[in-house]
Amino acid sequence: MLFDLRPKSRREDIFDREKEFEELEESIKTYPLTLLLGIRRVGKSSILRAYLNEKPGVLIDCRELYGERGHITREDLIRELQTGGSLFSKALAKFRISVDLKFLKLEPKELSLREIFRELNELGEKTGGFILAFDEAQYLRFYGSRGGKDLLALFAYAYDNLPSLKIVLTGSEVGLLHDFLDIGNYESPLYGRIAGEVYVKPFDKNTSIKFLKKGFNEVGIDILEDDLERAVKILDGIPGWLVTFGIEYTKERNLEKAIARTLEIAKGLIFGELKELERRSPRYMIILQAIALGYNRWSLIRDYLAVKGYKTPEPRLHELLKNLKKMSWIEEKDETYHLTDPVVSIILKG
Repeated sequence: MLFDLRPKSRREDIFDREKEFEELEESIKTYPLTLLLGIRRVGKSSILRAYLNEKPGVLIDCRELYGERGHITREDLIRELQTGGSLFSKALAKFRISVDLKFLKLEPKELSLREIFRELNELGEKTGGFILAFDEAQYLRFYGSRGGKDLLALFAYAYDNLPSLKIVLTGSEVGLLHDFLDIGNYESPLYGRIAGEVYVKPFDKNTSIKFLKKGFNEVGIDILEDDLERAVKILDGIPGWLVTFGIEYTKERNLEKAIARTLEIAKGLIFGELKELERRSPRYMIILQAIALGYNRWSLIRDYLAVKGYKTPEPRLHELLKNLKKMSWIEEKDETYHLTDPVVSIILKG
């Protein structure tokens, strides 16, 4: 069922992502470390969940771990690995395959992550490989007291010594994830190691229309081609918004009401994310508003900030814009800035 807001867990429920599945499969075969990248709500988590539904592996939700207390401890991570390992053991039991994972029987304080990684590698030797996946892995920079460097050292150890354990990291804030891994920095534990990268992009216009057509066909609703084109023109090709529109149109059977309701739901989600961004610096919100309103060149953004009461030195503005690009809120082309999600632009225009 396409019109379902929950992350998909079966390949057949995911629309037109065979290329991404093939690239993910090839990357995992080739590299000990794979990055699955793309902006928010584009479908990375669904692709990863569906892939892991077919392969031996465990998925850790890093954003959820971080959100519980604003940082991630060793004990938090071990508990999540134990939960995932337990679920995996039960899944294997259905096929009359039993595994004896020692780390499931001990308290987190009695365990080391390196021991767990070794045990998962041993399991991978029996199952043809084991995948340890971290969703929204940029939050791992809040692991421990050293900005996640202990975890990077463990990833490097697994990269070099545990050939049957493959690590997959997803990231919506692509630049922050790259900065966290810092593979090109000699001082990084992962220096010199090559990671495979798979990018999940929004649908183009034609694919978006086909997606909606299939979704409405599944629920037995006929909708005009012009209405589909209008919805896609406003919501663009981000699957998360297209699914929300499909659900709302199914309820309302009215195009304008369904679009309005979709934007209302989007506003709640986006403002929650923007509040987190604003806590880092109120200037971030002002910059995004400026770009949404068409003040999308460096000098125009600087002037817009000044009008709003935020005089910003040149080096500081460069840093703010660089950070927004790293967090995948904006992109730059020909010295002009654009929001990566057109729906965010609509919301910020008010």
